[in-house]
Amino acid sequence: MKTTQTDLWQYLETTKKTSEKALYAYQKEDLKKVFAFLDNNPGNQNLLYQLPTGGGKTVVFSEIAKRYIKKTQKKVVVLTHRIELSHQTSKMLHGFGVNNKIINSEVKELEDQDEFMCFVAMVETLNNRLQEEKVAINNIGLVIIDEAHYNSFRKLFKYFDEATILGVTATPLSSNIKLPMKDNYKQLIVGESISSLVKNKFLAKANMYSYDVSLQTLKLGINGDYTVKSSDEFYGNHSMLGKLLTAYNDIAKGTKTLIFNNGINTSRYVYETFKKAGLNIRHLDNKNTATERREILDWFSNTPDAILTSVSILTTGFDEPSVETIILNRATRSLTLYFQMIGRGSRYLPNKEEFSVVDMGNNIARFGLWDAPVDWQEIFHFPDFYLENIKNDEEIEKEFVYEMPADLRAKFAKSKNIDFDIKAEYKKSFANGEKSKLVLERSIEQHATICVENAEDVFDARILAKQLKEEISYRVKQYSYCIMNNTKNYKEWLEEDYERKLRSSISRKFAQML
Repeated sequence: MKTTQTDLWQYLETTKKTSEKALYAYQKEDLKKVFAFLDNNPGNQNLLYQLPTGGGKTVVFSEIAKRYIKKTQKKVVVLTHRIELSHQTSKMLHGFGVNNKIINSEVKELEDQDEFMCFVAMVETLNNRLQEEKVAINNIGLVIIDEAHYNSFRKLFKYFDEATILGVTATPLSSNIKLPMKDNYKQLIVGESISSLVKNKFLAKANMYSYDVSLQTLKLGINGDYTVKSSDEFYGNHSMLGKLLTAYNDIAKGTKTLIFNNGINTSRYVYETFKKAGLNIRHLDNKNTATERREILDWFSNTPDAILTSVSILTTGFDEPSVETIILNRATRSLTLYFQMIGRGSRYLPNKEEFSVVDMGNNIARFGLWDAPVDWQEIFHFPDFYLENIKNDEEIEKEFVYEMPADLRAKFAKSKNIDFDIKAEYKKSFANGEKSKLVLERSIEQHATICVENAEDVFDARILAKQLKEEISYRVKQYSYCIMNNTKNYKEWLEEDYERKLRSSISRKFAQML
């Protein structure tokens, strides 16, 4: 019988099986590569190891710690950046038979350090203790850094200049463009791909949906990503909240859903909007107390149709395998964050072989499909080139192709052709020396025709016209790109004028039928 990821979770809970049985073929192969590096590079040569979220990074480095201690009789330090990860890592190590001690804020000295061969610590806590010179761990041979793409770990490297540092991450791309990971790690070992893990049912298959959004009002901050303020203004407006609710009802209704936002205000607006719609939703942010957080996450875990809206606090240190839908209600230029958010829904279960991803921030167009091949070696060695070539929002919008939803298309079943290519029509009009405004007039005429063909009266036709709002917006954008006038105010005016002329055309057509 084929082994699944569920077997691994059961192992972690019961710790009744041996660690060898918990390792899969791809994990064993990666272990060989890691130890080959350690054997051939004694001393302080650093190694980076990549494995997708859900692939079992903690399992792999726990086995590495176990074997390393046994082989060398030297101590291992595991560094994390969040308290939740420290506890999860410590529990995992114990499951593999590695006796370890957590160095937290309560630990001021290490008088009992000879009783342990492995220590787990948060980066800030350990840094403070080392600066105070109250903690000095003897005989350290290996330092394992979880989520190594974060730059906060670099401050500790100087304390471990005699040890080998093993960084572990799903995305070997530094969170700071000025501090590339290649400067601190000699080599990158790339683990199993997402597509392979999906094929072999270690990860669930992602069904991905994109909604066309214009992000040109968003502003970039000094960290290279969109600012919270501009994101709150954009995603907190009535139009985007309505689009989000529609997207949920179209794709995710009734599923356990996790919504990621860029700002607390947006998350609260989402909560209020969904609550008014009668949906089972809670809001979580970093201002909730530990007790409130536990209560909310317990509710989310035990409620089949639960919706949890939050900011980025659940991207790491959070594992709820039953999540069925991920909604990216934000835009990001961080490849790491993109994979982290989607990864929260990728856990495979026997009754959950697939999950949905709803993108409200052009992220799929920016980074590609979640399971698409990624050349991590190139990104590791040439991060500047990769970052400089991430698509900008205007390029993404130009390339976006609107597809009418199947349920809406069915409402126009009586029409032979409900499609209209603005770009092709503009090229034809330009070649004929016609005025560009004729393109939109023909588009309006085509929309009016299909509304009339599929309605009993003028009132039904106008109701159909209102449901074309997304397509009208798309056509107007395409037209504005053709005439090279892409300002926000101009597009808004064009949309309003288009809708007004469409209503008039519908009325005129019905009048002619009398």
